[in-house]
Amino acid sequence: MERTLRGGYTREFRQQAVKLVEDEGLAEAARRLSMAGGRLKNWLAAARAGKLQEVSQDQKPLTDTELELARLRKELAELTQERDLLKKFAAYFSKKLR
Repeated sequence: MERTLRGGYTREFRQQAVKLVEDEGLAEAARRLSMAGGRLKNWLAAARAGKLQEVSQDQKPLTDTELELARLRKELAELTQERDLLKKFAAYFSKKLR
């Protein structure tokens, strides 16, 4: 089962996920696929209505610029989180030393 880069799912992935839900149940399929049960439930309803192909449009691949931007945003979020933690640690240890 293959995912596209932006988090969209291929038709084949959605069809296999629906089959897994039908075979093993919603909770087990969600756990095995590490997905929200609501999304699988929507796909199951769409498949039963014969509209599974219309749930999500296939997306074009990301350009190099978009990939770099996504990587930099992720790195910025991580560094911001680290900075905030370091501020909290510094405040905690400065109180402890007084």
